[in-house]
Amino acid sequence: MTYDVITMGRVGVDMYPLQVGVGLEDVETFTKHLGGSPTNVAVATARYGRSTAVISRTGLDPFGRFVHAALREYGVDDRFVTEVPGLKTPVTFCEIFPPDHFPIYFYRFLRSPDLEIHDYELDLAEIRQARAFWATVTGLCREPSRHATLAALQARSRQEITILDLDYRAQFWSSPENATRWVGEALKHATIAIGTVDECEIAVGEREPARAAKALLARGVELAVVKLGAVGLFAAHTAGTIEVPALKVDVVNALGTGDAFGGALCHGLLAGWDTPRALRFAAAAGAYVAARRECSGAMPTAAEVTRLLDANR
Repeated sequence: MTYDVITMGRVGVDMYPLQVGVGLEDVETFTKHLGGSPTNVAVATARYGRSTAVISRTGLDPFGRFVHAALREYGVDDRFVTEVPGLKTPVTFCEIFPPDHFPIYFYRFLRSPDLEIHDYELDLAEIRQARAFWATVTGLCREPSRHATLAALQARSRQEITILDLDYRAQFWSSPENATRWVGEALKHATIAIGTVDECEIAVGEREPARAAKALLARGVELAVVKLGAVGLFAAHTAGTIEVPALKVDVVNALGTGDAFGGALCHGLLAGWDTPRALRFAAAAGAYVAARRECSGAMPTAAEVTRLLDANR
């Protein structure tokens, strides 16, 4: 089969506190969820009936088994998720302080399985044939994942839709300068780049949305999306610029908004929608998840996103 979307990168287990507005030291109970940004993008896309798969690795442990079971439950193909004996599946904790403070704590030890992806393990034919491919900057932070991520992007030969999520996590990198170097290499092979203003600054040295988007276009991408949080987003492509204001929702947990946005954007572009329509739909999907506690399990269907858009007209 030819997949609609293949994503590549982080996978793990997210632990969400049931107590809101308190630090982890005071949290008493948690719920367990499938996690990892590109993994959640695959889940989000699958909710629209798209065929999706994830390229990643887990530990040979109970949490690794949970990852496989959750992927299958959400309709995401797990055949490219392999185990690394001796390493532990990453666990991530968060704190929830609505509406705009959601600290994340990564427990990934010295080596993480999802950064042990080797280029020789990749099915480059499947990656090349997929209608859309999604990779993240986190996959560039160390070898062998860096080489594998670049090999996957190169295999695409800049075909649509090849997306680089500028997902920069400072704790994974030796320095911002090192991140900038490798993001620059990855951008050579992407047709779409998506990031926050902080991530755009790492990528191209610009924070102001219009200048950041212009700089990303100058690197060769065809669509640059700058996420502005509660303000909305700014995007630029060959036909001009687009501004999409944020929908008004009662924010519960904003950690899954970017992943919901990514999955919905993939769906819209695959459906052949024009760029403004795809971006508005994606922004609404992000807002839908922001109003819920969990991430992967909260990804909306097309009907749920449409109802939210209609309610905000």
